[in-house]
Amino acid sequence: MTSPSFDISGRLALVTGSGRGLGNVYARGLAAAGCDIIVHGRHRDVVEAQAADIARQYRVRTASCIFDVADREDVSAAVAALVDEVGVPDILVNNAGVQRRAPFHEFPVEQWDEVIGTNLSGVFYVSRALAPAMVERGSGKIINIGSVVTVLARRTLPPYTAAKGAITMLTKEMAADLTRHGIQVNTISPGYFKTEMNTALIDDPQFDSWVVQRTPARRWGEPEELLGTLVYLASPASDFVTGQNILVDGGMTSVL
Repeated sequence: MTSPSFDISGRLALVTGSGRGLGNVYARGLAAAGCDIIVHGRHRDVVEAQAADIARQYRVRTASCIFDVADREDVSAAVAALVDEVGVPDILVNNAGVQRRAPFHEFPVEQWDEVIGTNLSGVFYVSRALAPAMVERGSGKIINIGSVVTVLARRTLPPYTAAKGAITMLTKEMAADLTRHGIQVNTISPGYFKTEMNTALIDDPQFDSWVVQRTPARRWGEPEELLGTLVYLASPASDFVTGQNILVDGGMTSVL
């Protein structure tokens, strides 16, 4: 039996970028815990198919929301329509993101704008669109998704590293302003997980060996291993936890 302090059944959660990847894992993890889910993405066919599948599998209420997190006008209009249609989410998971790779001295400027726009500005736009209604209600959970590069840098990821590092400070600032209104804001920063996005890295023997040797757990993470932290931060159990960056990385960032 689940402790009442971890009970999130009947809550409404918006997970950005939840049509695929870890966002889809987060959405399904919250649905398994009893949350109603708003599936978000930019491709309507994918989002609606995932929403229908989550509703069928977990027997929760679902909705679809289509917008580009990097387009503030698109975000504003879509969130307003969403609130009118299904209400103000109790939980917001800012997961949507992109990654582009190139050495700093060769990195295309337009790709810098793309990554910063999606991974950092997008968090601000979506959170800013929902925060006034959460403040008026007097409650909410905002969970931003970081990375091990919130605290350590890695070659060829200049805007991704900059954005994820900034997320930790944006989280602290959001907590400073919003926690007095009953809204807790925290970051989950995953290490290296077995996801579709990481398939090429997993299949690269040299990179795979580096991850295994660099991680005290001596393995890649399984996506489901992020869900305990997610449910905790979405639940009343974390009502006195705010402004924090929780690294779920098998110990990678704890050792040299």
